[in-house]
Amino acid sequence: MDVIRLLPDSVANQIAAGEVIQRPASVIKELVENAADAGASDIRIFIKDAGKTLIQVVDNGRGMTETDARMAFERHATSKIRNAEDLFTLHTMGFRGEALPSICAISQVELRTRTEDSQMGTRIVINGSRVESQEPCVCEKGTVISVRNLFYNLPARRKFLKSDAGELGHIMREFERMALVNNHLRISIDTGSRAIDLRPGTMLQRINDIWKNNLNMQLIPIAVDTDLVKIQGYVSRPEFARRRNALWHLIANGRHINHLKMHKVITGCFENLIATDTQPCYFVKIEVDPAEIDINIHPSKNEVKLEREKEILSILGASVKAALGKFAATPQIDFDTDLVPVQPTGSGAPENPGIEVPSDYNPFDFGTDPGFLPAEEAGSQSRPFAPYSEIRSSGSRSNVRNWDTLYNRFMNRQEEAARDQEPVEGVLPAIEDSVPPPLKECFQYADKYIVTTTRRGVMVIDQHRAHLKILFEDCLRSVRRMEVTSQRVLFPETIALDPEQQDALARVQTELSAIGFSLEYEEENRWSIAAVPTMISQSDARETVMRILESVREESDSYGTTDDPVDGLMRRMALVMARSAAIVRGRRLSPQEMETLVGQLMSLTDPSLTPNGKRIFTILDEDRLKALLD
Repeated sequence: MDVIRLLPDSVANQIAAGEVIQRPASVIKELVENAADAGASDIRIFIKDAGKTLIQVVDNGRGMTETDARMAFERHATSKIRNAEDLFTLHTMGFRGEALPSICAISQVELRTRTEDSQMGTRIVINGSRVESQEPCVCEKGTVISVRNLFYNLPARRKFLKSDAGELGHIMREFERMALVNNHLRISIDTGSRAIDLRPGTMLQRINDIWKNNLNMQLIPIAVDTDLVKIQGYVSRPEFARRRNALWHLIANGRHINHLKMHKVITGCFENLIATDTQPCYFVKIEVDPAEIDINIHPSKNEVKLEREKEILSILGASVKAALGKFAATPQIDFDTDLVPVQPTGSGAPENPGIEVPSDYNPFDFGTDPGFLPAEEAGSQSRPFAPYSEIRSSGSRSNVRNWDTLYNRFMNRQEEAARDQEPVEGVLPAIEDSVPPPLKECFQYADKYIVTTTRRGVMVIDQHRAHLKILFEDCLRSVRRMEVTSQRVLFPETIALDPEQQDALARVQTELSAIGFSLEYEEENRWSIAAVPTMISQSDARETVMRILESVREESDSYGTTDDPVDGLMRRMALVMARSAAIVRGRRLSPQEMETLVGQLMSLTDPSLTPNGKRIFTILDEDRLKALLD
């Protein structure tokens, strides 16, 4: 009996949809790319319920005839290519002919389209790959496509979509990428709660229109044109490197891509120019011969392979370094300035080493002072001075140890002074020396990990995560104990929020008010911090608010999952404060600091995991060590 059969088109389309359409943002990406390929100069996007209920894309492109409108929803139907050779001369965003059939297979679609030379347009209604109607209609030139009830026939996929705020965050990030790529087009989006309308302009104007905050003033231009590749764009100045939310945008032949090697080359140019825990922003466009780039790697078309990758990476790295040097973004030596003599630290001349040598000490007299004799001879009678020739001829080397005795005495005095010296205060924020460390003999490895011993074996502790956990628990207790009151600030600080941050603020504004914050809307994307909780200072208010909004966007963190939204925000606030004060990896700690840190960690109820579920330490017991050595 034959068991192999041809799948129906509807089933094949649903399978393909699993690769092409992951979430509402994927639908918007495919529809906007089709609109751009159709020659549209104005693209409008309308969203309802974060795309789960409705996604509508309106463009003023060429439109489609009645036949083309029906063919567009057939699998592998496309107007972009005719044969395999066309894959090496692609100038369009789409070419597979999979997007529209995949979208129709998992939603209810309505299409209205009309060409410029037609008086009537065409309306098509498709429900789960099944065409329900096709009829003439009156509509504007261009195309209007509405996608309703995404994943309605795949409840498992719809169930695992994130919340409206989470999916809206993905939509806004995708919108930013599309708007940056198509800076020559007018593109707008209306999410129901906020509308953004971006006018055509240069790449720098589009960057400033999307991200505001005078970002264009922080950028350095790149412009290189060779026979192999043309590179243009912008990188941020080193002083504006970010610890979080860095903007990384690579565009290849008009297509937003992810390319790990290019990313490493660009960020590598900032080595020794920025702090190790920061990252630069960059917006880079490259143009190569279409025959030397392969974009047919992944259905999402955001991965590419370059035929002459090594040469292009070298040119990219050289262009970024040249831009940094040209605009004085790298450290330089001014040879015209007068030399300034280096003065020793402190006042007065440097102190002499604390070596006390008797005025009558003769290093060649081995019998004058028993204290300078070797240990085995210290109790014996002193003998007369032995000439150097006698010592050399006898071959005896024991007397040379008198130099070691003098050195050892000096080192012993230095160690005693170090033990008597008080530890430096204030090196580790919020670590109390009064807590006795339960573990001893700690040492630091790679300036990142603390290694100590327990009854169970060797314990390796991540110093940053350990301190973060300690500060989080302390801050959480303080936040929960505080009164729900706030203090008005004399001079309110203004903050500018991008679209995603404004969405995050809309979600937690009630909770922020409950813990003492008061944010007042001014204009466009600007808000003023009018009041802050009594437990934080006005100078920390802006950074605290920005960190809280960033944490709201990262819904995967377990510290935010709680039934009480106010308590959840308190946990976010505590974590924000802890992150800003925790010691970083790569910082050298004194023995006292390490012992105190370990002692405070072990005094916690749950010292093994950070607030977002990452391991703080591991223990290598005897069996594991033996297995590693065998």
